[in-house]
Amino acid sequence: MLAEKTFPVDTSSAKGPATSPLSEATRAAMDAAKQTLSGVDVPESIGENMALFLRLVRKVLEECDPEMRSTFDVLLADAIEANSEEAVSSGRDREAFERLEATIDDLSQDRSTMLMRAFVAYFHLANICEEEYRTSSLRARESAVPTTAEADPINDLTVAYRQLVDECGRGKAIALLNRLEFHPVFTAHPTEARRKAVEGKINRIAGLLGERRSLGAISLAENERRLTQEIEALIRTSPIAHKKPTPVEESETIIDIFDHTLFEMIPEVYRRFDDWELGDKAGSVPPVCPAFFHPGSWIGSDRDGNPNVTAKVSRQVAEKYRVHVLQVLAEATRAVGRNLTLDTISTTPSDQLVNLWDHQREMSEALTKRAAGISTREMHRATMLVIAERLEATVARTADVMYPSVDEYLDDLRVVQLSLAKAGAVRTAYGPVQRLIWQAESFGFHLVEMEFRQHSLVHTRALADIHEHGARGERGPLDPMTREVLDTFRAIGQIQRRNGVDAARRYIISFSKSAQNVADVYELAHLAFAHEQDVPTLDVIPLFEQVEDLEGAVGTLDEMIKLPDVQRRLSETGRRLEVMLGYSDSSKDAGPTSATLVLHAAQAAIAQWAEENSIDLILMHGRGGAVGRGGGPANRAVLSQPKGSVNCRFKLTEQGEVIFARYGNPTLARRHVESVAGATLLQSAPSIEWVNTESTDKYAELADELDRTSRERYLDLLNTKGFAGWFSTVTPLTEVGLMPIGSRPAKRGLGAKSLDDLRTIPWIFSWAQARINLAAWYGLGTACERLDDLDKLREAYREWPLFTTFIDNIEMSLSKTDERIGRLYLALGDREDLSQKVVDEMGLTRRWVLAIVGDEWPLQHRRVLGPVIRMRLPFVNVLSMTQVQTLKLLRTTGDKLTPEERERFIYLILCTVSGVAAGLQNTG
Repeated sequence: MLAEKTFPVDTSSAKGPATSPLSEATRAAMDAAKQTLSGVDVPESIGENMALFLRLVRKVLEECDPEMRSTFDVLLADAIEANSEEAVSSGRDREAFERLEATIDDLSQDRSTMLMRAFVAYFHLANICEEEYRTSSLRARESAVPTTAEADPINDLTVAYRQLVDECGRGKAIALLNRLEFHPVFTAHPTEARRKAVEGKINRIAGLLGERRSLGAISLAENERRLTQEIEALIRTSPIAHKKPTPVEESETIIDIFDHTLFEMIPEVYRRFDDWELGDKAGSVPPVCPAFFHPGSWIGSDRDGNPNVTAKVSRQVAEKYRVHVLQVLAEATRAVGRNLTLDTISTTPSDQLVNLWDHQREMSEALTKRAAGISTREMHRATMLVIAERLEATVARTADVMYPSVDEYLDDLRVVQLSLAKAGAVRTAYGPVQRLIWQAESFGFHLVEMEFRQHSLVHTRALADIHEHGARGERGPLDPMTREVLDTFRAIGQIQRRNGVDAARRYIISFSKSAQNVADVYELAHLAFAHEQDVPTLDVIPLFEQVEDLEGAVGTLDEMIKLPDVQRRLSETGRRLEVMLGYSDSSKDAGPTSATLVLHAAQAAIAQWAEENSIDLILMHGRGGAVGRGGGPANRAVLSQPKGSVNCRFKLTEQGEVIFARYGNPTLARRHVESVAGATLLQSAPSIEWVNTESTDKYAELADELDRTSRERYLDLLNTKGFAGWFSTVTPLTEVGLMPIGSRPAKRGLGAKSLDDLRTIPWIFSWAQARINLAAWYGLGTACERLDDLDKLREAYREWPLFTTFIDNIEMSLSKTDERIGRLYLALGDREDLSQKVVDEMGLTRRWVLAIVGDEWPLQHRRVLGPVIRMRLPFVNVLSMTQVQTLKLLRTTGDKLTPEERERFIYLILCTVSGVAAGLQNTG
């Protein structure tokens, strides 16, 4: 039975001490749990690995305290039965739910805390199991593809390119490929709820699990011993960090991803495309695939509402990136150079290479003498070793020999490459040397392109201050914030001088409302410098995030391109212009349905405006991980965009748990990049453009009605008197704000006293923790009910890509809700009117979404995802019920607790917050 492979909830620990006796009721509940899980049809490898980890978690608990292990089993058994379809049909689920409540209520605070840490640890282990399954499945599928296939069906990029060739011809397909850009922007939004110390243990456990496939006998036993050791350490390590990270510390996230994944994986993506496109010639002729991956970052540069990000911090982070990428490139260059042992007899250097060597010798006799001594009669090797030394000198900024920019480094690499190719060493030229070229083209001397962001109101206030007191404070002291704004532009100038213009040329204005907001930024940039030649190159990007601003975006852009600074920049870039769209605030302001439709309409309007004005448009999507912030598969989101809004270029924010989910594992990261790049390319195919345009036109009336009705329902809830206070009472909003998971505060700090003051991330995070996920779906059920046309909605779901993606994402979000637990949270607020609105809308939305999709339960049609989520829910429910009961205690008796008692209760809540985030894999 699959249940035995998945959750063998036995009454003893393998090779462990004797367990405490269990009551007959407990044994019966555990037997029922086994029977229940036999219906959860998960892939065999996931079930086996989760069973292994569950056994080891129980073993660790047994060794710690047999009674604690027994309680763990009881909690799990009752949670499973409370979620069992069979128990629901017979009415036993309510009894199990009540037993679960009672057991949690009877636990001491210390025991509850340790048990919750065990559940948190198990969710990290469950995530490892799923990642291992996805990785091994992908490898198995790839190994089954014959090398004679037209295109790699596992590689979305090759499939997309072949479709473009079929639809447009090879010439047009190549032109589109050469435009291709995928630009993920990593952000420091506080949504990654696990601490760095925990990540290290997770990575080691993942490595040990991956090794088990090839082990046997004593080696397998040793592997299990080490797994148990790491799991024990994981449970005994606090899931909550001791302090919030600084922005400089947050930049380690990017460096870790770069070292562990991106630097080696990205050239693999390019090479895999060439392998299929060029066949046997791949690696021996000039490449076809352009370096289309260009990562960006807001870490250390996003100062909107984050007083911890200062000009000084931005300089420090930029320098950290610069030094690191140069050191990595230097080592990679040296490694390639050492292997270039082709001597001048077999591989005659070209005249250009001889000239380069002579230039290097004139530049530094010391460097060339050392290289020549190592590589006598091996000029290609000697030249490459000097190139590596020059990179080291660039780290130290040694003026005589450093590279002034990445372009000069690339020029030298290409001289070596062409010399090797001319001499017949084509596989060396277009193999290892090309790999270096791709890496330098992708990451430059900056690693990531830092993007600066600030609220439009801050610029307005700074200019008013300057106009009153003078740019240098000639007529009185400037406000500290004004001085910081001016110093930010000076920091951008310094970063550009040291790291290159691309390292820091983008400046985003959040809450952009008019072209004046753009003019303000350029004026401030000029005021920051005494000499005009010192003003940095800036691409000022308006961010439209509130509904009224999205609807008025075209008018703002019309005025923006009339500004002299913008016109000058357009002439320099071939009329290239970036515009950012915010999913977060539009969703919080108008509800998820309206936000989705308004954003789609805004993209279509902006794309048409760009075409009419000969603008080379790049739309940046401010998406998060949760559905309420535009979350969901990025490739499907790309394919549903309006015609002309992608143009082979896709840019989006990646944050928190999404960064590690998409880029933490090299195999899965490669799959993600290929998938998004393929969708970005394919979106320009005539067939895709036709479907998006025709379906959007066909269902325009439906969209208007859904928009109007859902927004009305959503605003009715938010505008109810006392809603803001009620929301903070019925969710762990305050406690979430205490989590040390990001340097950025939960509030913008611009003086608002209501929901306007609240950032969208904690808004969404808190509803997810309450197991309601209101931000993802509220209003849709009423809109569908008012429409009352299931056939029309099903037709739209089949034919309209935007609606398909939207409904699928909502179904995924609903799969993680639980009305029973949600009611426990809602009861904290003592507002039956508001609670009933939420419960009624949840039931209505669930009924309509399932009817549209044709499922009996959320994600029933998803062969792996649906069962896996159902299998997780009992574990999540234990954490959620512990969280809500502790919140209830704090809400009712908080004023009677000592500071120490209160701190311990807060810690318990934060442990459950971390666990629910890991279990549901949704934060913000």
